[in-house]
Amino acid sequence: MRLIARDDDIPVRIPRDPAREAAQRELSDPRYHQHDPNPVQRALNWLWDRIGDLFHTAAGATPGGWTGLLAIVAFVLLLAIALRLRLGALRRTPTTGGTLFTDAPRTAAEHRAAADRHAAEGRWNAAIQDRMRAIVLALEERTLITPGPGRTAGEAAAEAGRALPPHAGQLRTAARTFDDVTYGGRPGTEQAYALLTDLDTELRHAKPHLAATPTRSRE
Repeated sequence: MRLIARDDDIPVRIPRDPAREAAQRELSDPRYHQHDPNPVQRALNWLWDRIGDLFHTAAGATPGGWTGLLAIVAFVLLLAIALRLRLGALRRTPTTGGTLFTDAPRTAAEHRAAADRHAAEGRWNAAIQDRMRAIVLALEERTLITPGPGRTAGEAAAEAGRALPPHAGQLRTAARTFDDVTYGGRPGTEQAYALLTDLDTELRHAKPHLAATPTRSRE
């Protein structure tokens, strides 16, 4: 490196390595880096640069350039939205093929107590499920319907409705509510749980229609 002195125009020579080190020390001064982006910003800038490169490459390879690329992106987004709506609708479709009882056998009183606990915690789906199971088990314990652990809520409600005709409509509604929250993906509500609780109370004092009451087989 060669420098010219101003006073006597005598050239001053500085070795290359010391000159480079001096320049590096000068440039490392924090004053020169006050406005530099932080590591996160640098990483984001790098990411956006790569995304921009990707879009430029895709636009170059797509018929129609940017217009064609935007059309493809819009089509993919619309397809994703349509699939999401379709799959969501399928999940919300209630089914009636699931069995009423899926765990170890319990008594009506145990299901009733569990329903009350769930309701106190605001867990309306679980509360509705246990209350419906309590209703069916209570009717089985009174021998108003025959025990059937593998049946659906709708089947149990239909049989109970024949034994208790004045409550047949309420029983069908209770069974649909159970299916909706258990298999249809619908959220339970406090109002729906209150209807099942009222029905449970009414059925405990209801008089059966004797002609439709099932009888146990004699051994």
